[in-house]
Amino acid sequence: MSNWKGRLAAGTVLGLALLAALPARAQIPTLGDTSDMNASTERKLGERIARELYRDPDYIDDPILDEYVRGIWARLLAAARTRGELTAELDERFAWQVLLGKDRSINAFALPGGWLGLHLGLVSVTATRDELASVLAHELSHVTQRHISRLMTQEKRQAPWVIGAMILGALAASKNPEAANALVTGGQALAMQNQLNFSRDMEREADRIGYGVLTQAGFEPQGFVAMFDKLQQASRLNDNGSFPYLRTHPMTTERSADMQSRQQLAARQGSPAADLVHAMMVGRARVLSNPGVDVLRGYVNDSRADAAAPQALARQATALYAAALASAKLRDYPAARKLAGTLADAVRGDAEAARVASLLAAEIALEGGTPAQALALADAPPTARPELLFASQARIARGRPAEAAERLQTWVALHPRDAQAWQLLARAHAAQGQQLRAIRAEAEAQVAHLDYEAALDRFKAAQELARRGTRAPGDHVEASIIDSRARQVESLLREQALQR
Repeated sequence: MSNWKGRLAAGTVLGLALLAALPARAQIPTLGDTSDMNASTERKLGERIARELYRDPDYIDDPILDEYVRGIWARLLAAARTRGELTAELDERFAWQVLLGKDRSINAFALPGGWLGLHLGLVSVTATRDELASVLAHELSHVTQRHISRLMTQEKRQAPWVIGAMILGALAASKNPEAANALVTGGQALAMQNQLNFSRDMEREADRIGYGVLTQAGFEPQGFVAMFDKLQQASRLNDNGSFPYLRTHPMTTERSADMQSRQQLAARQGSPAADLVHAMMVGRARVLSNPGVDVLRGYVNDSRADAAAPQALARQATALYAAALASAKLRDYPAARKLAGTLADAVRGDAEAARVASLLAAEIALEGGTPAQALALADAPPTARPELLFASQARIARGRPAEAAERLQTWVALHPRDAQAWQLLARAHAAQGQQLRAIRAEAEAQVAHLDYEAALDRFKAAQELARRGTRAPGDHVEASIIDSRARQVESLLREQALQR
């Protein structure tokens, strides 16, 4: 595995930066798409970068946070379609996926082809889902307005794949400048880096369109204003590396004033109710964003200190959730179960929040070695990903892999890019002695993460097993599927070689 703090340190900065250096549409009128790059080429470039992000140890596929972010993202995409910002061609050809990173820095970035990166550090500083949605809407607008490809059109002397390497170099720079210098060298690269700052017109365009998408999706416009205020306050402080977002999305008084005026023109909605789900997601993001043992203990101690103090329910939900999950990470499962129970009691009146609290309890039960309890908590109809994955782990642990495999097989048929589901399916098949199917599922997990070389290795291993082994009933069909998939992946590898 590569190290994001090395090889990809470059991407975080340049991913945001790439989206910035392009001639943007002026506020009125818009200037139109001036890109010469077609959507297919941009998608392939984005996949090349996303492949590195998947390999990085900071990448995290957390079912609970991923489902929460995807829910916000889906609403924004639907709004962009309704408004006509997301064209049918881009909708079909681009990936439109958000990848989560465990980094504690305040950052988010868009990449070519509809890929977005989101650091848990940014999630952890938001007070509402409207604030988080405002950042995602802004990044989405950079993509729908083709800012990246328009930059590349400016730099016609640079091949797209060279620019892709520079993106990876810049993604490394926010964490390891030495690694970035190793990736981005030479006069042309330095000139490119100097260009990769969002132009003021581009920022205004992403603000304007992002604001429209945000409100069309039903989020409060105050989210944009509140996030601007937080980032503007941070920009007044010395940059210690915690806010790489500010280097590529500089906050200006003009931008902030524009958002405030737009918000004042919007209809007043009154005081929103406490968003307990978002409060718990903030607690989860804080615990999962690479904290040390002392930080985890601090979350537990904070919940004890506040236990007797009156506090808003949302703040209490954040503290209890973080303390329960931190206790589980410290392997203090009795304390984790007790805190999770207190959390469940506190949010009982909110059905959505109660579900999230129940999922936390199931997770703690799994980690604490009580899969029967986890199954009881998460054994809902397998239409929601967190319940499916937790219940599947519990079934495998309880010696019921066939049940898990049946549910997972149905899921991956509908969601073939779910690597974690494929990996669990491989475990379920292996537990039943179905080695051919297990190896194929491992290969499909690699395909989902765009690692076609590793996937082909597994497909070939499955082919070898099929040639020399005694096939179980139904394995002749599986072997045929494996042969077909191996040919498809070989074709993808040849295409990658041509790109290089």
